[in-house]
Amino acid sequence: MTRKSRFVLGAAALLFSVQPIVALAKTPVGTDALREWNLIVLGDLDSNSEVEGRTFVGGDLTGNSSNYNINPVKPSANDQPGLTVVGNVTGSHKNLNNGSGAVIGGDVQSGFNLNGSPQTVLVGGSIANTNVNSNTVNSGLAASDPAFVMNLKQDASLIESSMTNLSYDLSTQPANSALVISGNRGTFNAQPDANGTAVFNISAQDLNAIGEIQFNLNGADTAIVNVSGEAITLNDNFLGGTQNLGESVIWNFPDAKNLNLTTAWGGSVLAPRANATTANYIQGSGVFGSLQQRGEMHVGTYSGSYSPPPTNTSSSGGSSSSGGGTPVPEPGVFGLMGLALASLVFLRRRKLKPA
Repeated sequence: MTRKSRFVLGAAALLFSVQPIVALAKTPVGTDALREWNLIVLGDLDSNSEVEGRTFVGGDLTGNSSNYNINPVKPSANDQPGLTVVGNVTGSHKNLNNGSGAVIGGDVQSGFNLNGSPQTVLVGGSIANTNVNSNTVNSGLAASDPAFVMNLKQDASLIESSMTNLSYDLSTQPANSALVISGNRGTFNAQPDANGTAVFNISAQDLNAIGEIQFNLNGADTAIVNVSGEAITLNDNFLGGTQNLGESVIWNFPDAKNLNLTTAWGGSVLAPRANATTANYIQGSGVFGSLQQRGEMHVGTYSGSYSPPPTNTSSSGGSSSSGGGTPVPEPGVFGLMGLALASLVFLRRRKLKPA
């Protein structure tokens, strides 16, 4: 085989190898991801608690016994199981409830307790300490299908870039509502626009200045609270409780590197860059860079209709995105595809050329 032929075949193979990057239609992104998952951890999750809804972990899942899909939530429209872990599952037994099922990229060393309806568990590596009973458990899938783990890693990359873009996009929205501080109380009085969206822009110092939160939605479909600062402590009490805030309120922490939650929190929490610790429950969706979970994640997850307006650049100056939605493929991908196609055309013309 000549050098030119090898180049053409390599380019053709490259064409097909890049296709999965743009073919992840079943992976929820942007605000759809907040609606899909009760908890998203982009890196590692160390948990001894529970998640009432679905969970996505981009790294490893470890820790003492923990529980997933505690509530019989509405079935996923995107075929997502109750628990997805891209890496390994270690530590004590993990409990999968309500027939939720799981997809694991690595090994399951801890074992699963499979509770509820017959479940389907797909594992890239090996699985131990699990009573299969009437459930379907398939392991060793990475060896028989290399794309199994690759697709999970692509999903994790897509979700991470989407969550980072969404957090940045929300942080750029101009405020139309204000926090009023009176003594120890902070009142969030939503003033929704014509689309039902209220936006607050505050600082970590503002949160530190109050101990009690009064949240008045005033009919807002979505209330976005952008909080600046790299180190965040959430230790406020909610007057009137946390019910019905997770579905409508998004607390966005675009700069946070460390986030420590000590009290029950009302509203979905978006902190994709943060190393987080929870000691009490969150009523809503949660997105973290990594998490030590010592408090429960409660539904409801975010259910508002808000989608950010399109932007041309992401927070890291990378490729364009559609308001935290499906990231547009890097220009290099299209270049490689074009190169492969051009090479195939070149080879065909050489074959047709008279000797």
